[in-house]
Amino acid sequence: QVQLVESGGGLVQPGGSMRLSCSASGSFSSINNMGWYRQAPGKQRELLAFFRADSSLYYVDDVKGRFTLSRNNAENTVYLQMNSLKPEDTAVYYCHALIATDSLTYTNYWGQGTQVTVSS
Repeated sequence: QVQLVESGGGLVQPGGSMRLSCSASGSFSSINNMGWYRQAPGKQRELLAFFRADSSLYYVDDVKGRFTLSRNNAENTVYLQMNSLKPEDTAVYYCHALIATDSLTYTNYWGQGTQVTVSS
């Protein structure tokens, strides 16, 4: 059973910083891509950033220069460092990974979500 376990989140003031982490555990062959989405109240879930299978990075324009995605391959963990946070960054943040459970099977997995609130 593959699981994505998130940590981090909470309340931060505008202009502040926060780091989220997500670790994949369980039995699997490889991680194809891994990253973060968020969903604000009344809005659709949106992609923020992820590592592609070739290890290149993608960022949505809204977070470029403010958010940084990094990873520890040995621990199957990705980190989202968020700086210069704005009230509009308030959302539930979800980790996502496309994981190969064997040579032929790829499955999408989601973390449980962690609330990030940016407010004074």
